[in-house]
Amino acid sequence: MSQAIVVHQHGGPEVLSYEEWPLAAPGPGQVAVRQTAIGLNFIDTYQRSGLYPQKLPFVAGSEGAGVVTALGEGVTEFSVGDRVAYQGQIGAYATERLLNAERIVAIPDGVDDQVAAAIMLKGLTAYYLLFQTCPLAAGETILWHAAAGGVGQIATQWAKALGARVIGTAGSAEKVALALENGCDAVINYSTEDFAERVKELTGGRGVDVVYDGVGKSTFDKSLDCLRPRGLMVSFGNASGVVSIPDLTVLSRKGSLYVTRPTTAHYVAERSALVVAAGALFEAVASGKIKVAVNQTFALKDAAEAHRALEGRQTTGSVVLLP
Repeated sequence: MSQAIVVHQHGGPEVLSYEEWPLAAPGPGQVAVRQTAIGLNFIDTYQRSGLYPQKLPFVAGSEGAGVVTALGEGVTEFSVGDRVAYQGQIGAYATERLLNAERIVAIPDGVDDQVAAAIMLKGLTAYYLLFQTCPLAAGETILWHAAAGGVGQIATQWAKALGARVIGTAGSAEKVALALENGCDAVINYSTEDFAERVKELTGGRGVDVVYDGVGKSTFDKSLDCLRPRGLMVSFGNASGVVSIPDLTVLSRKGSLYVTRPTTAHYVAERSALVVAAGALFEAVASGKIKVAVNQTFALKDAAEAHRALEGRQTTGSVVLLP
């Protein structure tokens, strides 16, 4: 048996139940892993609430790191004792679990387990957004919402290393200072300033080349006003609610804009793509281009408290659950 956070019905943080969960032997193509660290992400709250419905009951979470304890038939790339990390496999909030070997990667020396657990989803998100959704070029100007958040801190450092001019937003003076420490050239406090007006001031009226928005409903409309003509709006999260565009002509009126709504799964669907992306991410961490801040940790049994902190915007950087 494993100790796990189980969701029996969709709802608020109170539906997260710490209990025993059966653990089978690894089947063909699987590995058993004793987890050492588990990443906390907004997608976990969407799955818990039912915004992204899961078949009930289920073990929450989709990102973690740990040590391989057993191999299923046909697994040759990994050995017992290997340190591995993963994202995108539901069931992370557990002390032990089974994983599809095709969807895990080895953790290199020099990257500890908490950092690995904290960066797989956030870091792979930053990778595809900056290198694939719209390959970022030196000299371009971007706006990154929630720059002090987990994805934001990784992505703004990486974007700055690529030679971009990085404008961020944050919701408090403390978070503004944190975003400035993590590579932003300028940070707008959207709780006290009109971020669209401020972006136009910072860009001499031109607007930015790309807006990266994981906040969603509350920032989407004004974000369109931040773009230069034919600029790109990348909406990749729903922290404040789901975005809808009832009238697509708004895009033509605001400058023949482009909009995309990407998700990690479609960028790392094949193992080869996953390995390349993870390799680039780990290299960026090892080289110092990205410094990862695990600013909060919670015991696994306190996952509900962690969800409340995350949804209440009381966290900065990455948050990790410890089994």
